[in-house]
Amino acid sequence: MPLRRPPLAYGLLAAVASIALTTAIVYPLKTVAAAISLGVVYLLAVLVVAAFWGVWLGVATAVGSALAFNYFHIEPTGRFTIADGENWVALAVLVVASVVVSWLAEAARSRALEAEQRRREADLAAEMARILLRGDDLDSALAVASSRLSSALDLPSASITRAPAAGDDRRVAFPLRDGPSQLGTLLVPSTLPETLLRRLQERVVPSLEALLAAALERDALLADTVETRALRRSDLLKTALLRAVSHDLRTPLTAILTSVEPLASPSLSDGDRRELAAGVGEEASRLARLIDQLLDLSRLEAHAAAPRVDWCSVDEVLRVAMDELGARASFTLAIADDLPLVRADAAQLERAFANLLENSVRHGAGHPVSVRARAVNGRLRVRIVDRGPGIPPAQLDRVFEPFYRSGTDATGHRGSGLGLAIARGFVEVNGGRLWAESLPGQGTSFVVELPLEPVPAAAPEPAPAPAA
Repeated sequence: MPLRRPPLAYGLLAAVASIALTTAIVYPLKTVAAAISLGVVYLLAVLVVAAFWGVWLGVATAVGSALAFNYFHIEPTGRFTIADGENWVALAVLVVASVVVSWLAEAARSRALEAEQRRREADLAAEMARILLRGDDLDSALAVASSRLSSALDLPSASITRAPAAGDDRRVAFPLRDGPSQLGTLLVPSTLPETLLRRLQERVVPSLEALLAAALERDALLADTVETRALRRSDLLKTALLRAVSHDLRTPLTAILTSVEPLASPSLSDGDRRELAAGVGEEASRLARLIDQLLDLSRLEAHAAAPRVDWCSVDEVLRVAMDELGARASFTLAIADDLPLVRADAAQLERAFANLLENSVRHGAGHPVSVRARAVNGRLRVRIVDRGPGIPPAQLDRVFEPFYRSGTDATGHRGSGLGLAIARGFVEVNGGRLWAESLPGQGTSFVVELPLEPVPAAAPEPAPAPAA
């Protein structure tokens, strides 16, 4: 049984054709049964028409069937007169039975239509729940849900918004509420039939209200979770910072304060005085470097380290970073002659490479550090390789976490745990990537990839690398 009525013109043709066909079928049947008892055959035509086109066309078919039965098969035939009273009874029974069949067919069709509507609404509610409760962006999910609602209910358009809206001549507004508060609004065209508007109000709006309330509560819970994680990370950073302040800052300060009093002693020899002064200078440099690292990390954590982008030469940046380490480090270079320029902040890249080189020198067991740079697949790749003890696979990504310390170098020095975190931060704010590759006992490679852009025809002079 169809849920949508075919066009009425087709129904009229079907009614006429079915009456004519049934009338023709009754002729051969009169050889085996009395003509007066064959009126029941017309019920098949009435049932088919009523099932497809509704009760009124079914009643019209019933009346037409009675007239055809009277004219062609009830004596005297060829006229709309009835000679025998029994024939009046048979004709009345045919009309009544036909009308009852029409009403029964219409009732069955209505129940089937209601069941189908309920099924589609249940499927729509499940689909809306999947869209609204699994999407990351509620506004985008509402746009998808609006499209799904209009297609499922055959609406010209539908819109679900989180803002209160009023209806007008072109649209009807259904407020979506959770108790006294309004969560949003369902907007549909005002040209919809009254029955469809009532159906939306009674059966669709309540489920939308429940789903939207659940989606908003889920977003609030997710926001609380993200905030809790951020606070937990902030607490960890604060704890690590306090530990760094209490140890890494106190150690050079203690060494400086310990050396100040002997320096003022008149009995100190010149050689001892120079040695103490050199120690004070070294500890002061160490303290200044740690403070610079803490400031760099705070800017990166606060997303305040915006790069000053300009064309720069990675070759020059690498050489300045090497010069900063001085004579205490040795390097082997393999830098391509045609290394292209990159658009980045030269000062931030220099700080990143200096931290990577210092880490490789510290853990390189006294061996030269290899530095290689070349263009690969539209990106500039720099690889810094040491021949130290390597990093266990479980620590390859953790070494870039702030204040994480994997161990001491051959001299017993223990780093602050900031250098690699700052290096990754500066590389990433310039659009690049930094990762580590290592096999225990076979050294470590730090790989930096920077994006390459087409250099203008009149290539500008590269920005000078910061002085060491």
